Amino acid sequence: MTQIDRALKTGRRLARDGARAARTAVSGGEMLQAAGDVINARIEIMAAGLVDPRKADLAELSLMTSEKTEALAASAAALTRTFGDIGGRVGLGLVTEAGLASRAVSAMATAATPAAALQAQYSYAVGWWSRAAGQMLTLNSELLKGHADALRPIHATAVANAKRLKK
Repeated sequence: MTQIDRALKTGRRLARDGARAARTAVSGGEMLQAAGDVINARIEIMAAGLVDPRKADLAELSLMTSEKTEALAASAAALTRTFGDIGGRVGLGLVTEAGLASRAVSAMATAATPAAALQAQYSYAVGWWSRAAGQMLTLNSELLKGHADALRPIHATAVANAKRLKK
């Protein structure tokens, strides 16, 4: 792959990441608006129940805990998957980098001239920089995806509740 092809691929990835971050920010705003609407509606339901306990909407009041628990559990599961995937990728990257560093040290130690040793060191350093930049871009993409995945169940619950409770 040429440097131009790599730059184009990186640019497309950055554009996708930016779009994902923007969509997640919009979802976060929608979720906050919906949460405010739900809190307002449920406060009214609780107040009505305090005024006349016989008319308390016990079904709605019980949902307040169970829905949050389900949404948070789904969010936690999404984060667990994300961090598990990231941990596996980082671990594999460390093993790979240790092997490349070992080969670079061997190449420097067995170089016939000081210039050859410096060339081996330089080659490893430039390669490392490129690999590290690629790994950070991948990590950023995975974290953005994980954030979106973790927000999704909470957003869905809050928006659905706001729609249902709207009068």
